[in-house]
Amino acid sequence: MEELKDMYQSLGIDNKVLEYCKTIETSLKDRFDAIDKVAEYNQMKVIKAMQENRLSDVHFSATTGYGYNDLGRETLESIYASVFHAESALVRPQLTCGTHALTIALSGNLRPGDEILSPVGKPYDTLEGVIGIQPSRGSLAEYGVTYRQVDLLEDGAFDYEGIKNALNEKTKLVTIQRSKGYQTRPTLSVARIGELISFIKKIKPDVICMVDNCYGEFVETIEPTDVGADLCVGSLIKNPGGGLAPIGGYIVGKEEYVDNAAFRLTAPGLGKEVGATLGINQQLIQGFFMAPQVVSGAVKGAIFAASIYEKLGFPVVPNGTESRHDIIQAVTLGSAEAIIAFCKGIQAAAPVDSYVTPEPWAMPGYTCDVIMAAGAFIQGSSIELSADAPIKPPYAVYFQGGLTWYHSKFGIMMSLQKLYENNLCKL
Repeated sequence: MEELKDMYQSLGIDNKVLEYCKTIETSLKDRFDAIDKVAEYNQMKVIKAMQENRLSDVHFSATTGYGYNDLGRETLESIYASVFHAESALVRPQLTCGTHALTIALSGNLRPGDEILSPVGKPYDTLEGVIGIQPSRGSLAEYGVTYRQVDLLEDGAFDYEGIKNALNEKTKLVTIQRSKGYQTRPTLSVARIGELISFIKKIKPDVICMVDNCYGEFVETIEPTDVGADLCVGSLIKNPGGGLAPIGGYIVGKEEYVDNAAFRLTAPGLGKEVGATLGINQQLIQGFFMAPQVVSGAVKGAIFAASIYEKLGFPVVPNGTESRHDIIQAVTLGSAEAIIAFCKGIQAAAPVDSYVTPEPWAMPGYTCDVIMAAGAFIQGSSIELSADAPIKPPYAVYFQGGLTWYHSKFGIMMSLQKLYENNLCKL
């Protein structure tokens, strides 16, 4: 279609980049068809939950002040519990981000003298201050909670012997990060998470198994709560918000542990009973409805990126043929210059702030300069087209999102364009 080619060229895409990307896209047709089937199943799962919980337009009404008897909030939480096949859910705009939701889940369920175990290596950078790996005011370490971790083996497998030895009488909670964070390890499938939880529960049945589910929702047809997770935690400005949720996080799982988190979020004795939604229930509910389709576009974009950069000789995790378990694509570009060029391409493809040039900076919660590219409708929304990278070896960039497949595709093409025009890759 000549008009489409002209449109891409008017947006700054060189014909050589366009033709290279077209070849890659054509080769992915069967893979994309399979992704559509997952999205279709998850869409029906969400609709079923909304119907079973008798969703009505009355649930879109606003509450203020204490937020007592917020029917929309209660129905939204019932819908989340139904979709995740969990006993209870806490879905609130007062949970400001994924890190905050994880902090509340941890703080609500841990007491002085308890120990956290991570059997999948180091957690995401922003949790280091929460746990106290990096000294930080208000960390769990300051409250007498200790931390232990067992790294994955070199091939990405679980170190079962190491995990067995690390579990002890103080271990109260095991935290399992599904996605890779700023690492180039494999993302964990829901099935692998289930195997790990089963192993841990056989050794210590009473331990709380919590999964950081950020970036993983709706990528598969099941979630960690389907395979034994006691708690599952995520952000509404990632997958489950569908690009419409303006803020928020969720905690789903066993009622006792969700209630503990609620008492930490609000106050002892108040818990889930308070928390006005200020008129954003419709956005939270409609975003959840849209999420399966939005996530499918982001997964396609990740596979497209992997296939493009792998063929050019750059290490990618996952590679272009592996199964997908989150929306993040890691590409090791090998230099700060290449990372910055990539992120400039993502920014240039944005509908918002496309004219802005991203630069590395000392972002709060990180231990080195980080560059972030995102021209998003919701600030920091990583279900929208975005990329970020720590400016340190091995100089890997982490790409994710795109509210539509077409936008995700354009973003990757523009990232390649910036590398190509700066002689940082050859086509």
